[in-house]
Amino acid sequence: MKKFCGDRTIDGIAVTVDGRPLDQRLDLCRYTANGFEWSYEGDEPRQLSLAILAEHLKDAVAAKALVEPFMKAVVANFGNEWEMSSDDIEAAVAVLKKDRIPARTTS
Repeated sequence: MKKFCGDRTIDGIAVTVDGRPLDQRLDLCRYTANGFEWSYEGDEPRQLSLAILAEHLKDAVAAKALVEPFMKAVVANFGNEWEMSSDDIEAAVAVLKKDRIPARTTS
């Protein structure tokens, strides 16, 4: 199980996955040139959302599709220091996918 961590340090923002720096995934989409950020909705949290989702899902199309709702529901609500496991991300993604599927009506 992977462990994602973010911290605001004296040297700036640090985001890791299993102790190594998390790739920004600028190859998939460049929302910002300013790196990662969190605790609000915007381009830097959007880049972090993409990076987390791409690392977790290993599916660029699925990661891009979930960037906005994941940023709003999860990343915008991080505190100064945060941790998420693969299980935490999977649970959040499951809720977001469920919320995106229209309810079926029966006749």
